[in-house]
Amino acid sequence: LESSLLTQPWASVRFGESTFLAKVCFRDTGYILLISDLSCVWYESADAEAVGQRSKELNKRLTVHVSSFLNHLCSLMCPLLAGQPGATTAFSCHRSPSGLRLHVKSELSGLPFYWEFHCCPAPLDMVSRHLVRPLIQMNLALQCQVQELISLLLQKDAEIEDYRESGATLSRDRLRTEPFREETFQQNFMAQVRNSAS
Repeated sequence: LESSLLTQPWASVRFGESTFLAKVCFRDTGYILLISDLSCVWYESADAEAVGQRSKELNKRLTVHVSSFLNHLCSLMCPLLAGQPGATTAFSCHRSPSGLRLHVKSELSGLPFYWEFHCCPAPLDMVSRHLVRPLIQMNLALQCQVQELISLLLQKDAEIEDYRESGATLSRDRLRTEPFREETFQQNFMAQVRNSAS
């Protein structure tokens, strides 16, 4: 389950006034959920037996096979992660020193349906695999991309300057651009980052 979770994208979800990043993977044999507010990371991994036991405690009137129960949970969570939660489904969460509980209230077969994800703090190796390493790899990839684009811009400026020195003129003056200044670009970018963070 966790290896399948690695391929799932993070999604932004909102419960009340709080915003989280979350990802989840469901199978007929259970599920794994990872959720973070970027200060803490919590997770829950539950097998079919644990799901069956909790479903009996929370939904005494429902008698559904565990795989159907998991499929229904998946059908509630996937729209939430896609930014389109169902109109008849309510989500809420409660944080405590020991972890985070995500409450789900909906319907199944015309009866009230309740579920609770009991999330505990994620171990450091899991946080590293799913959050830290992918973020660092993406940051490095973006840095390489920026350097490539800067190099291309400087080459284009040199090419344009060569055309000018050869006597070429623009047919439309509005297409004229200022030469690219890497230092000015970096300063403006960092100023924007600081403003958005404050």
